[in-house]
Amino acid sequence: MAEFGIVTAEIISQLKNIVGESFILSDDESKIHYGHDETEDLVFKPSVVVSPNKVGEVSAILKLCFEKNIPVTPRGAGTGLSGGALPVIGGVLLSMERFSHILLIDEKNFQVTVEPGVITEILQNAVKEKGLFYPPDPASKGSCFIGGNIAENSGGPKAVKYGVVKDYVLNLEMVLPNGEVIWTGANVLKNATGYNLTQLVVGSEGTLGIVTKIVLRLIPHPSNDVLMLAPFSSAEKACEAVNEIFRSGISPSGLEFMERDAIEWAMKHVGETNISLNEKTEAHLLIEVDGNDMDALYRDAEKITEVLQGFGCDEILFADSAQQKSDLWKLRRSVAEAVKANSIYKEEDTVVPRAELPKL
Repeated sequence: MAEFGIVTAEIISQLKNIVGESFILSDDESKIHYGHDETEDLVFKPSVVVSPNKVGEVSAILKLCFEKNIPVTPRGAGTGLSGGALPVIGGVLLSMERFSHILLIDEKNFQVTVEPGVITEILQNAVKEKGLFYPPDPASKGSCFIGGNIAENSGGPKAVKYGVVKDYVLNLEMVLPNGEVIWTGANVLKNATGYNLTQLVVGSEGTLGIVTKIVLRLIPHPSNDVLMLAPFSSAEKACEAVNEIFRSGISPSGLEFMERDAIEWAMKHVGETNISLNEKTEAHLLIEVDGNDMDALYRDAEKITEVLQGFGCDEILFADSAQQKSDLWKLRRSVAEAVKANSIYKEEDTVVPRAELPKL
């Protein structure tokens, strides 16, 4: 394999001509900042950080680097843990943070067109105002970018019912390594006019090109939900209860497992004092059901309660206000930060079939 080219002073000068001097960073502090993700002690410094905000700029940058054989690493918000945003062989770090606009919310066709630097939660709130719903909700949704979600095919708690990012991406504007700009699909649900390039790109971690526009499908936003926190005397019982909930015919919109250490650390991390932990409690399930028929949701909640009681749960906490629901989800989303602050161990995304959860 040919050696990669070096980012020379001449290359930096050409990059400045493309994006402007203000959007080129080459000082050591910036290189360190952009050289790590959430695993902060693993740093790979780029030669230069470039922040474009137009597809033409991205095209010109990639064309230049392609001709000079200089590696380019795209970066979103840097909230990931997989290393996809790390410039492990140096070169140009392409920050997409200035691509931060919601371009169009199409209420008639249930679609939204966004740039990759839009924060996921901001997107969700914007479409919710129109009565629409973008379900994928990674734990870092308050800071991660939608472009990074596509690169990683992110999911989140609602994936259990609604699926992950790949299930909502219709079309992508993308710049190929040689600078060519393409659209990967069409703004329709069914498209049989060639290879499914869109799904090839989702989850590719920026290795195939740089996404500059995104068309997502939306669904109607459910008007109601019921949230409960169930304690268990063992992690095995909690995992077995998960299978029984699904066997009962219920499709939860959220079903999250938290062992005792994790929830204790998270409670300290966020200053939560309204939840009491029984000394015999070893694990919790955070369970949500949603929909538009409140009576049906109550029936689902009753059926889930019956299942949980079969595993010895007799102190189930039902969130009785929007604030309490928000607090419980905040607690769950704080687990990663709390573990990071309290443990020497690294986080892992371990996936197994539901039936194997008790063994895990």
